[in-house]
Amino acid sequence: MRVRTGRFRLYAAVARGSFRRYATYRVATAAGVFTNTVFGLILAYTYIALWDERPGLGGYDQEQAITFVWLGQALLTVMALMGGGFEGELIERIRTGDIAVDLYRPADLQAWWLASDLGRALFQLLGRGIVPVAAGALVFQLALPADPLRWAAFLLAVVFGAVVSFALRFLVALTAFWLLDGAGVTQVTMLAGTFFSGMLLPLNVFPGALGEVARALPWSALLQVPADVFLGRHTGLGLLRTYVFQLGWAAVLLTAGRLLQAAATRRVVVQGG
Repeated sequence: MRVRTGRFRLYAAVARGSFRRYATYRVATAAGVFTNTVFGLILAYTYIALWDERPGLGGYDQEQAITFVWLGQALLTVMALMGGGFEGELIERIRTGDIAVDLYRPADLQAWWLASDLGRALFQLLGRGIVPVAAGALVFQLALPADPLRWAAFLLAVVFGAVVSFALRFLVALTAFWLLDGAGVTQVTMLAGTFFSGMLLPLNVFPGALGEVARALPWSALLQVPADVFLGRHTGLGLLRTYVFQLGWAAVLLTAGRLLQAAATRRVVVQGG
């Protein structure tokens, strides 16, 4: 029991340290908020034109579609869909051999980086997520929930999505043990995440088999699922199934990451020393 409590305190401290670390980049955060807001405006007016031509597209009315845009801007950095997470640092540590030091720590590698990434995600949600949505609400009529329980359900979906996002990027980072440079895999994963998360267009808009496949992939847990929870499209048993979907992918990907970590640490390649 004491060991578990000590481990929890350790990872909580790692998460707090990561939060404080990102909080020091105030200028970068302000620039990011401005960028998210500008892109949100561009996408919102694009969606308005599209939904004027196709009312009810994807099962959304125009107000819901515009809200989806601003949720995407709020969660863009939370889910690290365009990079900016831990994976670049971990890949570099693998490439230089500093990962050997990490493996000697009295802490699990996967849990350490998960705690760090959750601390980062929390800061990004507060630091870069709230202001763009507030700006969008000043310009457009957004479908904001009046029920506090729906806000709570949305935040829980965001937490589960953040874990899925971490698990995906942890797998990508570990490929550096074999490739020694994860840039290519990272770029491919970022493109896939941007497309299949719903960042460019809600996945409900995708036709036929493409839409079915896109909604079944883990990236949909990062944006499409939390956004639909926010918009009230998942309630009751549907909401429970949504959480099971997210947790199922989290379990599968975290397990895959642990197996890949075990295989990688058996053949650590230390460069330059």
